[in-house]
Amino acid sequence: MKQDISKKTVEKTSIIGTHKSKTAVEKTAHVIFTACAFAAVLAVASITLYMIISGVPAVFEVGLKEILFSTTWKPAAADPSYGILYVILTSIVGTALAILIGVPIGVGTAIFLAEVAPKPLVKIVQPAVELLAGIPSVIYGLLGLLILNPLMYKLELHIFKGSTTHQFTGGANLISAILVLAIMILPTVINISTSAIKAVPGHLKSASLAVGATKMQTIFKVILPAAKSGIVTAIVLGIGRAIGEAMAISLVSGNSVNIPLPFNAVRFLTTAIVSEMSYAADTHKRVLFTIGLVLFAFIMCINYVLNKILKGGEKDGK
Repeated sequence: MKQDISKKTVEKTSIIGTHKSKTAVEKTAHVIFTACAFAAVLAVASITLYMIISGVPAVFEVGLKEILFSTTWKPAAADPSYGILYVILTSIVGTALAILIGVPIGVGTAIFLAEVAPKPLVKIVQPAVELLAGIPSVIYGLLGLLILNPLMYKLELHIFKGSTTHQFTGGANLISAILVLAIMILPTVINISTSAIKAVPGHLKSASLAVGATKMQTIFKVILPAAKSGIVTAIVLGIGRAIGEAMAISLVSGNSVNIPLPFNAVRFLTTAIVSEMSYAADTHKRVLFTIGLVLFAFIMCINYVLNKILKGGEKDGK
């Protein structure tokens, strides 16, 4: 009798409900989470299928070799040419250099905010970084157009003074695009890396300091390896933003199909699609979809390679 009364009392006073209600909630949550996961997979599969359906026809019409390995882009000529080799190289070079500039600065800033900076300074810098992440990309492009391009043009005039062969760009060149991309990926890398570093268990840091390691040794030998997964995620997302950016770099890169040299006006894969999709038709439009397919494959390959590197590092660590 006493046991029955105690059970009823527990059921009435429990703040999380009865066993029956908890089971119903768990089943409902399981269905919702399964539906969300299925929707995410379906979205990726749908995008992949759409890009293949839209981008493959131009490959058979123009030829894969002509599209990927030709350097001439003249879609409106009497004898049109659809070569995007320089555009692909520009995206690879521009993204790689932006990552080489942005990632060390971003990870270094994250280390400073998470482990070195005093709390009053963190309260000032952290909101500033978060605000930087909320600035629209077109604003970065406008600032680059108004501030960075004139500086690059002065540098260009100084370097190529007296040249009769150089085509002056007014400062809208590959260097400007790289610098703008490097600045744009900083908030993503900083915020996610900071969260990953702060999530490292405190006992790892305490154990390292206890055995005589310095603070810097602890950061680089213990904390960063433990936070590697989150930092790699930050880098992947930064690469994704750098590759997928169109509006900002279309304002500062010159938007011309050239070999990706520092002071050449260049065109990225994204800007090639944005600048011509509005008036493209027939084969020209289908080739633009092929460019989108190349960009999609490019991003997928980068994600796959970085994930392989991360998993390989984790296995070696074990």
